[in-house]
Amino acid sequence: MTAHDRRARYLEEQARRIRVHVARVAGMSDCHTGGALSIADMLAALYFDTLRVDPRDPGWEGRDYFILSKGHCVPALDAALAMRGFFPEGVLTTHLEPGSIISGHACARLTPGIDASTGSLGHGLSIGVGCALGIRMDGESNRVFVLLGDGELQEGSNWEAAMSAAHHGLDNLVAIVDRNWYQTGPTEEMMRLEPLAEKWAAFGWAVRTIDGHDMRQILSALDGLPYERGRPSAVIAHTVKGRGISFIKNHHMAHFDAATLARALRELGEEREAAHGQALL
Repeated sequence: MTAHDRRARYLEEQARRIRVHVARVAGMSDCHTGGALSIADMLAALYFDTLRVDPRDPGWEGRDYFILSKGHCVPALDAALAMRGFFPEGVLTTHLEPGSIISGHACARLTPGIDASTGSLGHGLSIGVGCALGIRMDGESNRVFVLLGDGELQEGSNWEAAMSAAHHGLDNLVAIVDRNWYQTGPTEEMMRLEPLAEKWAAFGWAVRTIDGHDMRQILSALDGLPYERGRPSAVIAHTVKGRGISFIKNHHMAHFDAATLARALRELGEEREAAHGQALL
């Protein structure tokens, strides 16, 4: 096995664990399960391989910045942050409880490791452009990664930000589009996005299109950044909403009762926990 294969295998396991945490949250309350599951692989690669971060010092000025523009899918980001050591994994079970640091949308005020509060769609890329421009003005080398949903690209503010980023030559900025083709319905029926890669290229970005569940493709895309000097980079990651749990494919929200949680955990490889939960029914 090559070093690249070992690296991919390790990250695939982290992605599986992120999905397990998301399933547990869905067993506690309603959450945007489908969209959280589709970004698990990308978050695993970012937080366990690519991003320069320090869990002991979330505000470290030398860190790479990550903005989850699709802030409603924060259960996956919370899981990645906890697993990376920003706070104990046990805290994830306090999702939406009064006084918890784990909220229903990404909240920089509450959750260690979250760089921007998001949830109102279409704002993340604009924040990222300002952040990347400020970093360059300060002469620093930090990078800015923004993970967007494909449905939120219907917001015009994204395209204003995309045009601005190219105009300023922000090659320290990376936009990753979770192209799962589904929002409250199929994206191409609600507001057609294709040809999406060509649209980003037309706005002056250097673009790569990948399978967002193939860890080797993800690593290749992240290792190659920036794709061109003087141009921001865009990764179009084709994914499946609800990836990892077969019975919620293309469901944007889900709440699991004890039986469906056990089924989900079994599909995710958590046989012992699934069996224990089933025994309690």
